[in-house]
Amino acid sequence: MNLFADIRAVVLTCLDQLVSDGVLPADLSYDNVSVEPPRDAAHGDMATNAAMVLAKPAKSNPRAIAEALAAKLQADNRITVAEVAGPGFLNMRLAPQVWQGVVKTALTDASFGRSGLGQGQKLMVEYVSANPTGPLHVGHTRGAVFGDALASLLDYAGYDVTREYYINDGGAQVDVLARSVYLRYQEAHGQEVAFPEGTYPGDYLVAVGEALKARVGDAYLEKSEDVWLADVREFATEQMMDLIRADLKALGVEMDSFYSEKSLYGTGLIEEAIAELDAKGLIYRGTLEPPKGKMPDDWEPREQMLFKSTEHGDDVDRPVQKSDGSWTYFAPDIAYHYDKVKRGFDQLIDVFGADHGGYVKRMKAAVSALSDTKVPLDVKLTQLVKLYKNGEPFKMSKRAGTFVTLRDVVDQVGADVTRFHMLTRKNDAPLDFDFDKVTEQSKDNPVFYVQYAHARVNSVLRKAADEGIATDDATLAAADLGRLSHDAELTVAKKIAEWPRLVEIAAKGHEPHKIAFYLYDLASDFHGLWNRGNDDTSLRFLQVGDIDTTQAKIALIRAVSVVICEGLSILGVTPVEEMR
Repeated sequence: MNLFADIRAVVLTCLDQLVSDGVLPADLSYDNVSVEPPRDAAHGDMATNAAMVLAKPAKSNPRAIAEALAAKLQADNRITVAEVAGPGFLNMRLAPQVWQGVVKTALTDASFGRSGLGQGQKLMVEYVSANPTGPLHVGHTRGAVFGDALASLLDYAGYDVTREYYINDGGAQVDVLARSVYLRYQEAHGQEVAFPEGTYPGDYLVAVGEALKARVGDAYLEKSEDVWLADVREFATEQMMDLIRADLKALGVEMDSFYSEKSLYGTGLIEEAIAELDAKGLIYRGTLEPPKGKMPDDWEPREQMLFKSTEHGDDVDRPVQKSDGSWTYFAPDIAYHYDKVKRGFDQLIDVFGADHGGYVKRMKAAVSALSDTKVPLDVKLTQLVKLYKNGEPFKMSKRAGTFVTLRDVVDQVGADVTRFHMLTRKNDAPLDFDFDKVTEQSKDNPVFYVQYAHARVNSVLRKAADEGIATDDATLAAADLGRLSHDAELTVAKKIAEWPRLVEIAAKGHEPHKIAFYLYDLASDFHGLWNRGNDDTSLRFLQVGDIDTTQAKIALIRAVSVVICEGLSILGVTPVEEMR
């Protein structure tokens, strides 16, 4: 049930009647007709722009259309008032029983809020995809939370979602990892070692070096790289991926699949993808223009194999093969996304860190070319996270050596707080994460405020049960909800009614932070109703001696907790039953 969609359907039916009456011409498009909450709640419950968007194609005055439409709308018993405002906006007020019906639906319809927007389309969200050279840091944490919540949101909105991690194990950085592990392996044998600049000195590799010793003994000691590098590289990568999987699990993130970059090399997959682009006339040999700005000392014009990415929206064409015949970093990424297209995904989403902003257009161009523009790619960038504790920037992790790890954050405040707070800003806006503020119990802390609302509802349910009042959902849904007539109660019901619409808006925009914002607003309306009961006893949820009214009021707040649970589930946060 999406009440806004239902009322929009009423508006469209009334417009069809105006066409039949000759007030409007036939063949008008209703695509841009919307029904949404008015900017000012004092103006009504819902507003439609129908007259404004149809006036020009109908060659009519928008106010005249609005007045004719208002007369039709008021014939529907759900709409008590339909009034024209300004040049032709139309505001509507709905009957109380409409909002009371929303409460009943939230308690009886297990799919309340879920959407068929995706229509079962296959969609992949690729996120995290960190180099397997160490534990995940706080920047990865934000990308992991955002990607995971986005995947859950899109699943909730009716898409067939796959979560995937691309393992960057094909580059030189994994050789550096192997050399760093070898140093720890030597250390495990009692040798003194020094870490040259560019290697990974973090303590997290101590255990890997010891594990390598346990596996091969002293077989690699005093041996040259050509003996041990390939084996240690594979061993170290597996160890690091085990660590990364454990870190992700601690955050509540589980992938459907992991895809190895290394699997693209020596298998013909890169060659196949480039050949596909070549067959489309998009590969040529040429020399790029010199880079803009300061000229690198080592730059020289060289003929290379280039992808004509400008034909698919990029700013410049991109090299896919170097003059020495080796592939550029871009080539395996093309092949990986070509594989995504071949796997039959209808849409692709990549979640990158903000430092990958320059990669967006070329990646979009590649997918557009490889899919003949049929598969859209949306690249979401997650901005930096600044950590604070006791008013000061949070220091680096000793374990990691150079950065604050995901585990540092989760160990400090827990996965639920970490996840919710990471979604209190839009993904492309910087985020401050203050360890003190995210755990304080106040209205200013959205994590606490939403969790507190859910806990408060459960405290009422427990008190009602102690008094022998039935509070199962079926009983509450059958209560006389007409007793919910106060403006403060209807305000809460109206906010509940926005849930299905909000889900679709967030899913269309790939914006899971909107779920967090909505939950905070819903919690605020609930807490406001709770506080009013301190002064007005008629608004208290437990009405002494009046079970019917008590059950109606509890039905309302139980509907609040249902929606909070659904929203928190999308965010990957566990609802709190009781505040401690």
